[in-house]
Amino acid sequence: MELLNINNLFACAGDKGILKGLNLKINKGEVHVIMGPNGAGKSTLANIILSNPQYKITSGDICFEGENINSLKTDERAKKGIFMSFQTPEEVPGISVTNFLKTAKCAKTGEPIKILAFKNELEENMKKLDMNPSYSVRDLNVGFSGGEKKKLEILQMLTLNPKLAILDETDSGLDVDAIKTVSKGISMYKNDENAVLIITHGTKILENIKVDFVHILVDGKIVKTGDSSLAEEIEKEGYSKFI
Repeated sequence: MELLNINNLFACAGDKGILKGLNLKINKGEVHVIMGPNGAGKSTLANIILSNPQYKITSGDICFEGENINSLKTDERAKKGIFMSFQTPEEVPGISVTNFLKTAKCAKTGEPIKILAFKNELEENMKKLDMNPSYSVRDLNVGFSGGEKKKLEILQMLTLNPKLAILDETDSGLDVDAIKTVSKGISMYKNDENAVLIITHGTKILENIKVDFVHILVDGKIVKTGDSSLAEEIEKEGYSKFI
């Protein structure tokens, strides 16, 4: 069943056109990967899907579960089930990890949180992600290493259980062990009723994930789509033949 359908999308950041007629279709149960050279528009695509106000759609459509969401704000899209993991997660002093996740889940579902069940689920997921349980009472991302910040992004994804998870270079700057943990978290989240869009420069994060489609994004357009072997080809040969 179709989850996300992007049709002939043009978008800009300020006065600069970034996306130039991009098309992308994601069905439930699929894992898609976006790769491309710096400046191709990968992060712009992620931000446009979640309606970052710094980016603007100039033409084209984004449909989510059959509904055009062009006019919806970020929080409205999040409530519909779209999640994004950031390259550089923000530090938020004064708000603990537990309170942040609890508030976010309540805002998404619109239902009261069952405290004991939430606490048990949080502890179990932190254990699986090799996160020190003491981090749950610390201020959000404050003093966290780069790897712990990225793990926390995955913990948020598992807690909120969105329909579409967009991971924007979540593997950037991580060592091999941390990348394996992030991959494990993606596998824990993935099922037949949701989908994942991974934006990455490398293939390490893909080694333990079943990838359905790899897309090469160049100058604001997807210029080639293939299976996981396309990512391996890029790793060896680069993007020169696509530019």
